[in-house]
Amino acid sequence: MTAPPADGPLHLPLDDLVDHHCHGLLTGDLDRVVFESLMNESSGSSSLGTTPFDSTLGLAVRRHCAPLLGLEPLASPEDYLRRRAELGGAEVNARLMGATRIGTLLVDTGLGPAELSGPSEVAALCGGTAHQVVRLERLLEQVLAAGNHDVAGEVVTGLRTRAHDGSAVAAKSIAAYRVGLDLPATKPSDDELRRALADVDPRRVAHPVVSAWLAHTAVEAGLPLQVHVGYGDRDLDLQAADPLRLTAFLRATEDRGVPVLLLHCYPFHRHAAYLAQVYGHVFMDLGLATHNTGALSTTLLRETLELVPFGKLLFSTDAYGLAELYVLGALLFRSAMTTVLGELVEAGDLHEADASYVAGLVARDNARRVYGLDTSDVGSDE
Repeated sequence: MTAPPADGPLHLPLDDLVDHHCHGLLTGDLDRVVFESLMNESSGSSSLGTTPFDSTLGLAVRRHCAPLLGLEPLASPEDYLRRRAELGGAEVNARLMGATRIGTLLVDTGLGPAELSGPSEVAALCGGTAHQVVRLERLLEQVLAAGNHDVAGEVVTGLRTRAHDGSAVAAKSIAAYRVGLDLPATKPSDDELRRALADVDPRRVAHPVVSAWLAHTAVEAGLPLQVHVGYGDRDLDLQAADPLRLTAFLRATEDRGVPVLLLHCYPFHRHAAYLAQVYGHVFMDLGLATHNTGALSTTLLRETLELVPFGKLLFSTDAYGLAELYVLGALLFRSAMTTVLGELVEAGDLHEADASYVAGLVARDNARRVYGLDTSDVGSDE
């Protein structure tokens, strides 16, 4: 029997989002140079005359954020930045974050200057709840800086403690940035770890043995493991960040039943969707790719939904520094979900009830299940 088409606008349960990976905000006033350096993964405007405002992201800021600051849609970059300066950073953050309708945030606290707001501050701006994601490489670097001789023991204890007391709901690996994603199936020994650490800069640890040991250790501690995949800044070797390189690691860790969550994934979102389909513990999101592709992000979601099981896709913004990125991540996600699911309903391939179910899974339910979230708990600002 053919499902009836949608009768009028499709209304999906896309409020109270769970942003399962994000960062803090800069709370001060920002000039144009700093603002543009935070817009995407580049370092800002080029000396050859280009600007991040001349992109789908720039258009999205002008289209969707300008009205929240009292401007007409598609106000010029100059007018937008002038208005932002008039209001001041605190007021801008309050207005923009208040419009996100995000209810729960999982905040990676391992990146950024001291001026970056902590989890509870970000959550307060949108009236939500925050939890912490511990960055593995940063934790290790903190242990090394403390001069403890039992580095492996300290890291293991730190992760187990966080998992047990709920001060962190997940761990994150940035192996993609440091060494690439060719993580081995077998965990390196503590002796191999010690030898590797003797050859690295303790302030920025980059060694394949170290990255592998950290990822395996997090899974052993029972913490859901977030892994940066694909698109990132120019410190990244993009070809080494294809999630298919994780295949050996994923095969070896599946029996433990600990979730592995592939973050961002562009341009490898179809690869990530495949992995999420064939490995029971693998999940994915589209993260910062959503706001960076702006009005064209609907294509990204449509291509991902070709293969990913509906219970394996999560929402995130990966917003960092700018409240605009939170707004766009949430708004463009809602728009894309409504468009893609609406098309399926209109074609008779989904009932409206099916569309609501799928939207709820991706918007919040998958994350709550994967991380075992109790939204009454607020994460620490550590």
